[in-house]
Amino acid sequence: MDNSDGHENSLPSTSMVLYYDEIYSSGLDRTARFPVDRYRRIAEQLRRDDVEGLIQIKKPRLATREEILLAHDPDYVDRFLGRDLREDEIRRIGLRPWKPEIVERTMRLVGGAVEGLDLLGSGAPLAGNMAGGTHHAFRGEGAGYCIFNDLAVCAEIALGRGQASRILVLDLDVHQGDGTAEIFREDDRVFTVSIHGQDNFPFRKKKSDLDIGLPKGTEDQEFLGVLDRALAQLSKVPFDMVFYQAGVDGLRYDALGLLNLSREGMRQRNERVFEWRRELEVPMLLFMGGGYSDPIDHTVDAFTDLFLGAGREYRLAIAQSGRV
Repeated sequence: MDNSDGHENSLPSTSMVLYYDEIYSSGLDRTARFPVDRYRRIAEQLRRDDVEGLIQIKKPRLATREEILLAHDPDYVDRFLGRDLREDEIRRIGLRPWKPEIVERTMRLVGGAVEGLDLLGSGAPLAGNMAGGTHHAFRGEGAGYCIFNDLAVCAEIALGRGQASRILVLDLDVHQGDGTAEIFREDDRVFTVSIHGQDNFPFRKKKSDLDIGLPKGTEDQEFLGVLDRALAQLSKVPFDMVFYQAGVDGLRYDALGLLNLSREGMRQRNERVFEWRRELEVPMLLFMGGGYSDPIDHTVDAFTDLFLGAGREYRLAIAQSGRV
């Protein structure tokens, strides 16, 4: 595994680029009600398990204020950057107590997603960020551990520079992507899909273009059947780029999930999404999403499976294209 800190976006021949920085963990207070070590542990496990050299880890750049403003209100953005949010706004987001480093962490987290988007523009079939998927952030406020909506920022960038004409947001996190749905509620250029726990946060759901709520205790076969039907339906929707919000908080061990999916079920979920992408031949950007298992080992294992599976899909796509 190449652990380059370079910022160049040259397309690697056989390894998928995954953006990661130690501040993804160190930028959060260890007493926060959040699994702050999961990013560091995923990176460590990938370095151990990636014996095929599927993944190239790179350090992300900082997003710019101008990029964030594409999806968020200036007042909210500037008050966050100036560390001047109200206490009720901070409480709604969570991650408390906040460290000063949370500003750099947030901007680098979004920057990693934007750099992944740049790679898609250079011809990569897949790229990803080992954080993010901050789908609960709205234009003027954050919520549910989400400060800025990296999916929305990337969508606006891709559409604005003509990299895509219509984007599909496939959100398989156990929590509905309410912020993303609301931001693009009247924008036909972004088709939002959320397959989530119907009885879970957020309790006041927003309207995605396609919402599928799952009952508590949903197990592998039921979930995979729902996913298969949804993917078949989405094959008929025109789009030229996919954002995959791949949270693993549907695991049966998850403290916040309420579903009953196994690690193998999660692996099959990802395989089916990747196979579907391959058939459609559209570029895909991976966003990490939630995972709060107790112990956190289950989350770390499932995300390691996700990224290694994406690396294999990347390598297969490159081989089929005849570029190596």
